[in-house]
Amino acid sequence: MSSGNSVLSVFRTKSDEFAERVGTCVVSVFEVVGSVFLFILTILSRIPKVFHRPHTTIEHMSKIGITSLPVVALTSVFTGAVSAWQAAYQFSDYIPLSYIGVAVGKAIMINLGPVLTALVVAGRIGAAMAAELGTMKVTEQIDAMECLSLDPFLYLFMPRFLAAVIMMPMLVILSSFIGLMGALVCSSFFFGLEGHIFFNGVKMFFVLKDVIIGLFKSVIFGAIISSMGCYYGYYTSGGAQGVGEATKKSVVASSVWILVAGYITDGLFL
Repeated sequence: MSSGNSVLSVFRTKSDEFAERVGTCVVSVFEVVGSVFLFILTILSRIPKVFHRPHTTIEHMSKIGITSLPVVALTSVFTGAVSAWQAAYQFSDYIPLSYIGVAVGKAIMINLGPVLTALVVAGRIGAAMAAELGTMKVTEQIDAMECLSLDPFLYLFMPRFLAAVIMMPMLVILSSFIGLMGALVCSSFFFGLEGHIFFNGVKMFFVLKDVIIGLFKSVIFGAIISSMGCYYGYYTSGGAQGVGEATKKSVVASSVWILVAGYITDGLFL
């Protein structure tokens, strides 16, 4: 009887520990989500003051947009080519290859263009934001700004946020175009599909809604990338190791939220 009571006691102890850990994790998640939400709201409240220092936003637009063009273009052309190859493989013996343009056009404009471009930019720009701001935080440059009554949300975070929101749709437009060109080249060289047949397929079921959804996603993705980079950079601690951790967390959080936001957007509008 005593052995049974001891087993039950151990089971209750383990159950309590497990419940405590789960509860702690849930509370931590809600604390982080709430903190990020308030952080984004603070950035949004500074946007009306963008005309006080427009050159800062333009400088970040150049860094985010122009310097990302090579890697976005390289990613897009192979994304289009692989999409065409996969479509041709799945269509074989069932659907005419003239419909490759239909499948590739829809996939690139709605999902592949925005999502893959956002993931590439998150790995390049989001990590750079977190590392740069994290270095400023651990070297107390941001603290010095606050001591001088200079608002870091106005001078550091808002320009990056606004620049990413503006430039992401432009990068996605370019990415979609290059992806279609990559799909066209692949279809022409490997499957003998003429260009006008490919583009007739693209136009066959084209609706403006697809483009609008892709651009809307790109705006959301730009906000996610910049806000995650700024958030984890601002709350960096622990010296050089902390900067590395902040960079890693920024890229991981951006990638996860990009996929989640893409799913939610598709569920709402498709």
